[in-house]
Amino acid sequence: MRRLTDPMLHRLIALPRGVRRSLVMMVDIVACIIAAWAAFSIRLGVAQVAFDPFIILCVLALGSWLFAALIVRPYRSTTRYTGRNSIFILGKACLVMMVVLVVILATTRPEDVPRTISVLHPILFFCFIATIRVTAAAALQPVIEHWEGNGRRKRVLVYGEGAPMEQMALAINREPGLHLIGIVDPSGRYSNSLIEGIPVWPDGALSDVLKDGGVDELFLAHAGRGQRAVRRNLLERLRKAGTPVHVRVLPSMADVAFDKVSVSDMRRIEIGDLLGRDPVDPDPELISANISGKRVLVTGAGGSIGSELARQIVALSPSELILADQSEYHLYAIDAELRSLTEEHESSLPIKAELANVADNVDCARLFASSKPDTVFHAAAYKHVPLVEANVTAGVRNNVIGTLNAALEAEKVGTSTFILVSTDKAVRPTSVMGASKRVCELIVQARAASGAATRYSAVRFGNVLGSSGSVVPKFRSQIESGGPVTVTHMEMTRFFMTIPEAAQLVIQAGAMAQGGEVYLLDMGEPVKISDLARAMIELSGLEVRDDENPDGDIEIVEVGLRPGEKLFEELLIGNDPKPTQHPRIVKGHEDQLDWAELEQVMQELVSRIVEDDDRGLRTLLHRLVPEYKPSGS
Repeated sequence: MRRLTDPMLHRLIALPRGVRRSLVMMVDIVACIIAAWAAFSIRLGVAQVAFDPFIILCVLALGSWLFAALIVRPYRSTTRYTGRNSIFILGKACLVMMVVLVVILATTRPEDVPRTISVLHPILFFCFIATIRVTAAAALQPVIEHWEGNGRRKRVLVYGEGAPMEQMALAINREPGLHLIGIVDPSGRYSNSLIEGIPVWPDGALSDVLKDGGVDELFLAHAGRGQRAVRRNLLERLRKAGTPVHVRVLPSMADVAFDKVSVSDMRRIEIGDLLGRDPVDPDPELISANISGKRVLVTGAGGSIGSELARQIVALSPSELILADQSEYHLYAIDAELRSLTEEHESSLPIKAELANVADNVDCARLFASSKPDTVFHAAAYKHVPLVEANVTAGVRNNVIGTLNAALEAEKVGTSTFILVSTDKAVRPTSVMGASKRVCELIVQARAASGAATRYSAVRFGNVLGSSGSVVPKFRSQIESGGPVTVTHMEMTRFFMTIPEAAQLVIQAGAMAQGGEVYLLDMGEPVKISDLARAMIELSGLEVRDDENPDGDIEIVEVGLRPGEKLFEELLIGNDPKPTQHPRIVKGHEDQLDWAELEQVMQELVSRIVEDDDRGLRTLLHRLVPEYKPSGS
């Protein structure tokens, strides 16, 4: 018999949710009619009921149930997960139905319909539909598990509270490939109860549930501020419990509430969810001041920061966006992405992609003359420390000469605001890359001090998570390859920020500039790179192999500092930063050079570039940035 019923029940379960809900409603209508007959039979003591009173009661009862269903909404529950909460909702709906029936029969007094029927019918109706649902759930669940195979269903635990937790539980229940074993409620509000037939445990039971429940994945349902703190705390508890488990989060809990997102959209928790911070709402005046209604140029638009700047600028209504990059592929990619985005939002924003190398005088002059930007975000730079250390001439030409050309051409075409994207490696630099970026800062400071009409400023920040050349994609690749994960030094620390937050703060910092400022972004606390590696391994559901856990999966190996690398990074040269109107942006006070003096050294620097004189370039960098000590000096 089961061989015959299983395919039929599977087809029933596979029907669209709306169709299944309609079938449940039809069953309830039949139950309501049967309850009307049963109520008359019990009240009058006869099996044969008069037709007219019976029809009157059926119409009134169905109308009352429809009203109650609109108020209480009992059809939101999933039948195969019927539990105490679902039965309670049915009871509330039947109680509302009873009140409506009592009022109607008391006021209209239909002939041959006893008023006690208004109480008896809802009670019988509740017994019928509750029994049907419990029986259906008991029949459906084993069939589902038999058809899917328990070995192929992922056992899922939900951790969360309030509406997000309930919404996520409902979303998981709709997925045939997942088995929701329970919910952990840190608030304690629903502890030791059932939601949709699923047990809810208190926060203190998490470790025991993980050890005893064979959990494959943990879905985190937490909305509002403080999400990253919750995630960090949860990951630390999982680590201490010694239970490697995949953790997933949803991009937007609001979407789940409106059935816009399925469980397939739940993504694995990423390192940015832990190291990043909860965002601060942008200042509307600052975020749009240099962009709204203006022609905006982004150099290095194909890079990690440049492309994110471009994405955010598109949403701020510039009159035109000019994307410049010397990489054909990366320029094409961001141009195509932004054009698709504007078409999707039916925007008429003109976007111009310019293949240009700002380190080339002719190229740079052509770019600025053709675009005449009001605002420039200069993000074009080589940022990979070991590569620039091994290619001094190319690095200095791209970073220093590129900035010099862009700054001077911006002034020539009447650009109002020029924002240099800088780095924490410019502070007391130990590398050519860091020293070259400090010289870039000196250029914009000197141009501002010379009385130029253009407002020049620089924005300095640390590492951005997921950028090209950063440790995050390198660690991810090493983990996927089975390890080991390599770190240069176990005690090395770095500041980290998510790319979207960095870009948003760069835009706002540039809007505050009066000329010559070096703005510093609040990067939070420095992060030990070895801790970052450990966290990424554990986020992958694996264990670190070390002396304490020789049977772990991935080893973390120290390979030593590379030329030009620092053990610790800094954001400030001076020690007197000034607050600004934005809580995560401060203004630094840095030493400056006179433009005439700097211009003379720039001429020498160009000569050394032409001669491909790496040693001479290092010497000139030291002359401009005394705290930089060239290797071998």
